[in-house]
Amino acid sequence: MRKLHTRKGGFTLIELMIVVAIIGILAAIAIPNFLRFQLRSRVGEGKTNIAAIRTAQEGYNAEYGTYVGAPPAPATGTPSNAKRIWPATPPGFDTVGWFPEGEVYYNYSVITGVAGGPVYTIEAWSDIDADTNFNSWGYVHALPGATAGLAGGVTMGAVCAATGTYNGITMAPDLVNTTGPCSNQDGQSVF
Repeated sequence: MRKLHTRKGGFTLIELMIVVAIIGILAAIAIPNFLRFQLRSRVGEGKTNIAAIRTAQEGYNAEYGTYVGAPPAPATGTPSNAKRIWPATPPGFDTVGWFPEGEVYYNYSVITGVAGGPVYTIEAWSDIDADTNFNSWGYVHALPGATAGLAGGVTMGAVCAATGTYNGITMAPDLVNTTGPCSNQDGQSVF
């Protein structure tokens, strides 16, 4: 009786090509999702720091009865998708006792004023996805019961309206005393 050919271990070229193709397909799906996840995590920096600046402003106001404005920091260069070093003593931010932990993707500023009472707007902007469109987040502090605060500054493309941050339900910038995007385009260009 004649025996059929039996293989002695190893993989055929076809089997290896199939495995490589499967790995390539998985990589093509996973890499873009991973990049989007990275961008979303960078956006988290802006929102978290705005909340911390707000807390510092409220603490300072409770002690001294005023809010403190702060020019854009870090002031060096145009915001990009690279982290930048936070300055040692940025005006305004050092007064209220706030500074970020390490380098930052966003530029931050605080605009203060009196519109029927003490109000302020915090803005954060960056080009975290390197598409030349700024990603802007803000917080518009309005007096209790008020429907508007102080308009943000036109600094490096960041503009939060006096009426508030963008509201996805009403499709208008009408959220006061809430951290959020300055417009409906923020955070949507790539991710």
